[in-house]
Amino acid sequence: MSLKIEKDHQRFRQIVKGKIREDLRKFLTRGELLGKEGKNIISIPVRGIDTPHFRYGDNNDGGVGAGDGQVGDSVDGGDGDKGPGGTNPGNHMLEVEVSLDELADILGEELRLPKIKPKGQHQITSEKDRYSGIRTSGPESLRHFKRTFRSALRRQLMAGAYDPNNPIIIPHRSDRRYRSWKTVLKPQSNAVIVYMMDVSGSMGDEQKELVRLEAFWIDAWLRRNYDGIESRYIVHDVRAAEVNRQTFFHIREDGGTKISSAFKLCRSLLETHYSPDEWNAYIFHFSDGDNSSESDSRECCRMLKESLLPRVNLFGYCQVASAYGSGNFINVIHEQLDGLESVITSRVNSKDDIYDSLKTFFSTGK
Repeated sequence: MSLKIEKDHQRFRQIVKGKIREDLRKFLTRGELLGKEGKNIISIPVRGIDTPHFRYGDNNDGGVGAGDGQVGDSVDGGDGDKGPGGTNPGNHMLEVEVSLDELADILGEELRLPKIKPKGQHQITSEKDRYSGIRTSGPESLRHFKRTFRSALRRQLMAGAYDPNNPIIIPHRSDRRYRSWKTVLKPQSNAVIVYMMDVSGSMGDEQKELVRLEAFWIDAWLRRNYDGIESRYIVHDVRAAEVNRQTFFHIREDGGTKISSAFKLCRSLLETHYSPDEWNAYIFHFSDGDNSSESDSRECCRMLKESLLPRVNLFGYCQVASAYGSGNFINVIHEQLDGLESVITSRVNSKDDIYDSLKTFFSTGK
C-alpha cells in the first residue's frame, strides 16, 4: 500500500513539474516568488492542479446543516448580502513547494543548459562520513537488521535450536551488528559569484527589479552545479563598495557612474580571497550602459583582459534598458573584447527577456 502511495506521489510531482515547465517563462518573471523562498524550498502557485484527496458520496443533497434555512441566508448566521451567483469560472491556484535543486533542474532542462564543467584542480575538500563496514557494537540507530538477523539464524542453526515448522528467530545481544564508518576527504568544486550593479541616478526601481530577478535565477543554476557557493555583492556610482545581499537589492543611490571603480574592487576581492587554482569564479555586472567617459569604458576592458578574465570562468554583462542611460558600454565591450569566449553579454529590456538572457549566459557550459 505504501509503495502505491509513493508511486502516486511521484506521479503527482511529475505533473507539477510539467506545469511549471509549461509556464517557466512566466515564472522567471514573477518577483513575488523570491519572497516565498525558504531555506531549501520555494512556494510556487500552479494553475489547474488539484491536491489529491478522497471524495465520498455525491454532493447533491444540499443544505449547510440542520434547521430551517432560506436561499441567501448567511452560513454564519449574520446578515449576508443576497444576490445572484457569478457566471465566470474561478481561478483555482495551488501552491506547491519545490526545492531549489528541482527548480534549477527544470530551468536547465527547459533552457537546454549543459552541465557546467568546473575548471582547475579540486583542491578544496570537505569531510564526509562513509559507512564502510560492520562491527559488533554501536548505537541502536545504526543497527544493521539483515546482518543481525543472519547472525542470530546462524547461531540457532549451529546450536540445533532452529525449528523450520516454527521459524522464530530471537537475536541475542551477541548477534547484534552495527554499521561502522570512517571519515573521508571528498573533493569539492567551489565557486564564487561576484555581482556588480550600477546604482547611479539612471538606475531606477524598474531596472533594479530586473537585476534582482536575473540574479536569483543565476544563483539557483550555479548552486545546482557546485557543492559550495559564495556570493559577493558590489555596488557603484562613481565609487564602489562591497555590501550584503539585502543592501545590494534595495539600495537607493544617485549621482554619476564610473564603472572602473567596481572592476578595481572586484579585482582586489578575487586576488585577496579566491585563488584561481581552488575557486571557479563568475562575475556578473548589471548596468544601463551609461558611463562617465569613453576612456573609462576602455579602462574597464583593459582590466578585464589583463587581470580578471584569466581568473574567471565567465564574465557576464547584462545591460538593462533605461530611459536615462546612454547604453554605450555594451558597444565598447563588443569592440574591445570581441571573440573572447569567457565574455558574454545580454540585453534585458523587460522581464520577458530574462529567459533568453539566462540561456545566453550558460549555454556554453562554463
